[in-house]
Amino acid sequence: MSHRENAMQTAALRQLGALQDGLKHFEAGHMDAAALSEQARSYTDLLGALPPQFQEVLLQLLDRLESSALFDEESCSFSRKDLVDSLRLWLKKADAKLSATA
Repeated sequence: MSHRENAMQTAALRQLGALQDGLKHFEAGHMDAAALSEQARSYTDLLGALPPQFQEVLLQLLDRLESSALFDEESCSFSRKDLVDSLRLWLKKADAKLSATA
C-alpha cells in the first residue's frame, strides 16, 4: 500500500470511529438526526474508501432517520430503533470491509 493509500485508509478509519461515536451520542439524546446525518455525509474519506453500494445504503438509512425525526414514533413508518440497529450493522460491515483492505 502506498503512503497516499495508507493515509486515506487511516482517515477513513478515523471517520468510521467518529461516526460510531456520533451514533452513540445520537442514541443518548445528545445529537439529533439532522446532526448525525450531516456528520455522516461529510465523511468523504470514509465513503470514498468503501464500495459505492455502502454509500447508497448509508444515504438511504440517513434519509429515513431524518424523516423519522419529523414524526413521533407511532406515526412514522420507520422505527427509530430499527434504523439505529441498521446503522450499527452498516458500521460493523464498513469496519470489516476497511479492515480487510488494510
